[in-house]
Amino acid sequence: MAQVKTYVRPMGGWWRRNPYFVRYMIREASSVFLAIYSVILLVGLWRLTQGAAAWEAWLGALTNPISILFHWLALLTVGYHAYTWWKVAPKTAPDLRIGGRPLPECAITAGGLLGTIGASILIYVIVRWL
Repeated sequence: MAQVKTYVRPMGGWWRRNPYFVRYMIREASSVFLAIYSVILLVGLWRLTQGAAAWEAWLGALTNPISILFHWLALLTVGYHAYTWWKVAPKTAPDLRIGGRPLPECAITAGGLLGTIGASILIYVIVRWL
């Protein structure tokens, strides 16, 4: 009786063969920075509940050069994540029409990006003002 050999498709590096999947994986990896940043903010809230000395120590830790580098990397990767999110929004949105004509995809993407940037600037101004 003949031995039947099962085909096993190699999966190593499958995403590196197609630029679309490379961008997708970079976008998904950017969420790791967002998760870490969320934990940093939660630790800040926890330290705030522990009193002024703990809060000041947490703020001092944020001035560390490694922390500053992380925050710049997080800003860049979350910015890329937001860009790719708004880039795909026209494909997932319902048929948006203005005056009976479909809204161009670039208008949806640009509107989302401008809204994101505008909200970020507004939050920054409000926090600096307080």
